[in-house]
Amino acid sequence: MNTHLLDTLAAEKDAFFPKPPSTLRLQPVSHFRLTMDDAGTAWITFDMQGSAANVWNESTLREFDLCLEAVHRNKAAKALVIRSGKDKIFIAGADLKALRSAPVRQVETLIELGQGVFNRLANLPLPKIALIHGACLGGGLELTLACDARIASDAEVTRLGLPETQIGLIPAWGGSTRLPRLLGLPAALEMIVSGKQVKSSAAKRLGLVDKIVPRELLEKAASEMLAAGMPERETPLSHGFWKLPGIRTALAHRVRSQVMEKTRGLYHAPLRAIEVATEAAVLPLAKSLELERHAILDLALTSETEHLIDLFFRKEEASKKPFPRGIALHVHDVAVIGAGVMGAGIAHWISSRGHHVLMQDVNVDALARGMHRVHDLLTEGLKRRAISRHDLNDTMDRLKPEHKPVPLGHYPIVIEAATEDMALKKKIFADLAARSGPDTILATNTSALSITELAETLPHPERVIGLHFFNPVHRMPLVEVITTAHTSDDVIATAVAFVQKLGKVPVVVKDSPGFVVNRILMPYLMEAVRLYESGIPAETIDEAMLEFGMPMGPMRLLDEIGLDVAVHVGATLCAAFPERLATSPLLERLVAEGKLGKKTGQGFYKHDAGGRKKSPAVHDQAIVEHAQHRLALLLANEAARCAKEGLTRDAADIDLAMILGTGYPPFRGGPLTWLHDLGEDNASVELRMLQHSTPEPNSFEPSSIPQV
Repeated sequence: MNTHLLDTLAAEKDAFFPKPPSTLRLQPVSHFRLTMDDAGTAWITFDMQGSAANVWNESTLREFDLCLEAVHRNKAAKALVIRSGKDKIFIAGADLKALRSAPVRQVETLIELGQGVFNRLANLPLPKIALIHGACLGGGLELTLACDARIASDAEVTRLGLPETQIGLIPAWGGSTRLPRLLGLPAALEMIVSGKQVKSSAAKRLGLVDKIVPRELLEKAASEMLAAGMPERETPLSHGFWKLPGIRTALAHRVRSQVMEKTRGLYHAPLRAIEVATEAAVLPLAKSLELERHAILDLALTSETEHLIDLFFRKEEASKKPFPRGIALHVHDVAVIGAGVMGAGIAHWISSRGHHVLMQDVNVDALARGMHRVHDLLTEGLKRRAISRHDLNDTMDRLKPEHKPVPLGHYPIVIEAATEDMALKKKIFADLAARSGPDTILATNTSALSITELAETLPHPERVIGLHFFNPVHRMPLVEVITTAHTSDDVIATAVAFVQKLGKVPVVVKDSPGFVVNRILMPYLMEAVRLYESGIPAETIDEAMLEFGMPMGPMRLLDEIGLDVAVHVGATLCAAFPERLATSPLLERLVAEGKLGKKTGQGFYKHDAGGRKKSPAVHDQAIVEHAQHRLALLLANEAARCAKEGLTRDAADIDLAMILGTGYPPFRGGPLTWLHDLGEDNASVELRMLQHSTPEPNSFEPSSIPQV
């Protein structure tokens, strides 16, 4: 028989809670249920009211503290088990909305409160078990680290991690302190610094969880563990080895060097996390928690963290919020036309997300290569333990190759991924319209061609839309959803919902040459070519933008995407905007000579089996800064122009698209945010100077800066 422990305690809460300021009032206990079974085990269930997720804020932390006090006062309580009342989330971490808008003093109070509550949990003189099902992230994992044992479900939705560094912070509710003591310093640093999430199976191998069972057996497993006695946890000898001063310093230096190589020191949170976790491994608990507090308060004040948290919310909203108009129809089976690199990549991703996919190509050899490409992608995922053998087989079973023009009437969406040729696409779409049902959505994966021109050749242009996936499909999160004046709201709503279900991030864009990402990217790439023609080495141009934070320099990017592709997309944009853009004779000459970049072994760089040749170690810093500012301004100015033309519903969508589609440095918030931080007056003056000093046509005429 369960007994409710809070009934007698609620009235006494003021006795053990310090009275808050008069402007604050304690809310009734509403987010937790606390019961005790006949064996004397107290069960705390976190089920945040009015929210799909459990998150920590001042209210939920104080309520949880109230629960812990009730357990502590009840002499009959022999053990404590903590679980979630949500279907797919254990605890998602801190309430970032509250954290983002809170003044510094309030953030400091919240950090101290969380540390105090989790310390109380750790110090309770009875066995404590966390039952983990669903996302267990940030403060959720930090809670479990204060328990004696962790039992996780084997469900696919169960993920554990400390992702704070990805939003510019560090784990500061004991995570940077307790994780190294549990896993050892090397494994803890990897988890904290990367911010990666792990499945329950990987968590078990790390020693982060003690047992894995099906979700429906979690409570039984906890009872059995308590009856048999809590597992003995022996500290491996290697933990002590990594605490030795010289060894610990060497490890921290190695990890720091890896981070610096990857980020060039532009992201402060991973570096601060290394510092704190390395020191915390050997300090007394109180001192290490103090280090956590100081570090997170320093980081919380930076624009880097502000931009990263804003990006998190933009991405979450785009990933989950339905299109505001129209009705999204259910999509079950999907047809993909074309088995090339993009067609196979799209088919692989859609099939891996549970849809039955018909991949059609009239060329039997191309179809066979496409199927092999899908299998290779799945095998790569298997090697990385991202999927199981069962997942691989299921994905292949859902994928059907076809080289004949079969009827497509029962497919809600058909996605064309053929060669970038308008005449060919018109011919394909005429055939698709004849073979599909009247309500079938006809989508094209074109990266630059006019969706409107394509749609107007068909009897029902309202069902034509662009779904621009980025290459490689399995790694790039963005999908541009391209709409025309004819596209119906139901078609847009369905396309957005479909992309979201695939785990991608949709950004709705009006049909325009280059859409958003290529529209902004191509002038930047062509300006980089102009700098190269002026005598600046390709390595120096790339170094400039790597220092800015781009994942790849523009010259290397041109080699990667193919100079022939760049010429094709560039021609489309030059024809649309002749007053700002002109074709590059250099690019055209290289293409004519067969120097297409990486795929032919030579472009702006010479490529061999070992990859691109290394850049020189020394660059003229003045030239680097000149190239960087010039290219960054051009990117931002073109983004502002797109916002002024209203290509997206919200200007912030342009920042999101550029970060997810090109790797624009997230800590800068996007090109529009960077331009806003620079200041409209400063930007306008610098752009005018560049406009007048650069041969026409050029893209430096200042555009007004929109609010983001």
